[in-house]
Amino acid sequence: MSILSKNDIKSTLLQLECHFTWILLKEDVDLDNLKDTTGDHIEFHLTKSKVASYNMLSYVCHLKHLNEDALKNLQKAEEEVEKNHPNETDRRSLVTWGNYAWIYYYMNRYKEAQTYLSKVEDTCKKLSSTARYKIQLPEIYAEKGWALLRFGRTYYGRAKECFENALKEEPNNPECNAGRAIAMYRLQNVSWQSCKDEKSSLEPLRRAVELNPNDTSLVALLALKLQDLNLVDEGERYIEEAMKKTPDFPFFLRYAAKFYRRKGDLDKALASLKKALALTPTSSFLHHQAGLCYRRKLIQLEKAGKHAPRKQVEELIQLCIFHFKIAIEQKSIFFVAYYDLANMYAKENKYQEAEETFHKAFQLIDRHTADKQELCYHYGHFQYLYRKSESEAIKYYTEGLKIEIDSFARTNCKTALKKLLEQRIQRGSADAAAFSTLGFIHQLNSQKLQAIKCYEKALELDPENEEYLSALCKLRFSI
Repeated sequence: MSILSKNDIKSTLLQLECHFTWILLKEDVDLDNLKDTTGDHIEFHLTKSKVASYNMLSYVCHLKHLNEDALKNLQKAEEEVEKNHPNETDRRSLVTWGNYAWIYYYMNRYKEAQTYLSKVEDTCKKLSSTARYKIQLPEIYAEKGWALLRFGRTYYGRAKECFENALKEEPNNPECNAGRAIAMYRLQNVSWQSCKDEKSSLEPLRRAVELNPNDTSLVALLALKLQDLNLVDEGERYIEEAMKKTPDFPFFLRYAAKFYRRKGDLDKALASLKKALALTPTSSFLHHQAGLCYRRKLIQLEKAGKHAPRKQVEELIQLCIFHFKIAIEQKSIFFVAYYDLANMYAKENKYQEAEETFHKAFQLIDRHTADKQELCYHYGHFQYLYRKSESEAIKYYTEGLKIEIDSFARTNCKTALKKLLEQRIQRGSADAAAFSTLGFIHQLNSQKLQAIKCYEKALELDPENEEYLSALCKLRFSI
């Protein structure tokens, strides 16, 4: 074997199919949380191969600058392949060997890196690949898909494509059908346009459950999808049957709890969450779900008005704060948990803590403009309801409204802002900006005549404003 230079090794490494070339950015995850959840997958997913999880753990260890630990996890991945796929060692080990090569490269152990590059090259040649260091296999597409799913919502679309590529060759592959269904389900949950095609993940989930009947976490996702479509009874039958199969499987219990919370059966939800938390106490997902359950109990109690027992209200607020705080501690980028926690601080009249928590949330959202809409709505609501600052509320509602993404948050900003602006106009305290913003709202609602009147009033108050004049001219020409 001829010895390659460092630069030659690097250029060869870039041709591999493995975690180091899949553009998995550490900025998109909380590494400690990912390490914990991957460990939980290894411990509790007894029916699934652990090769992908050990490869993921290895990559996480590398990102945490723990390369010796990374190598140990790759060794475990190899042992899993030998144990579960003794007749397919080569094709099942390509990702692992690629990761080995990269880690040895970063450790300046170039001879070992080159050894693993040669393993990959020999295997690709044996499997008739046209490329020296890369081959398209369903196993590789699948592992890439699972890795992308672990790195969060900005990766879900790519994950779906990976599983679909694998299914072109093996349409009845249980693992790839499961991955595709999960990716589609998650994409629907994060897409503001999902309501246009609510059923798109239903059939993939049904097919995945048919092929993976013992994977109760998948069964629970199907139940949640059925619940989305108001097929609650059918969904609950799936939950009850799965509960009999795996009453102590935390990845099933988390979704069962979510199903019961959305159904309004909070005691059942909390029972499942407590059982799951006893098994996986560091799960940010479980703590957040527990906080949501206690918040729902709080809302129910507050509906009693003055008759609500103050001590019980305070206890529920504290339970919400406790669980939302842990969710953030365990997963530092858990955006939703930040504003849930901030809103709870506000309920407890701890406004400074609420402000600080909102501020931390704003620091997280530069990558996701849809998140900014959500945060602008919640912060605007906080300013109006608790800080009694109408002007600050208007400022943040307007900021959320002007982000051009259709979402529930944008609708909420629009509704709240319209109400405040109309109140100002009725009081006679509206300025040109208020009329202009109300005109913009009418424009969004396709109410052109009302929009024109508002922009005309804005120009009366600020006749030199070119922005108002331009908007008015465009509206007049469009009629």
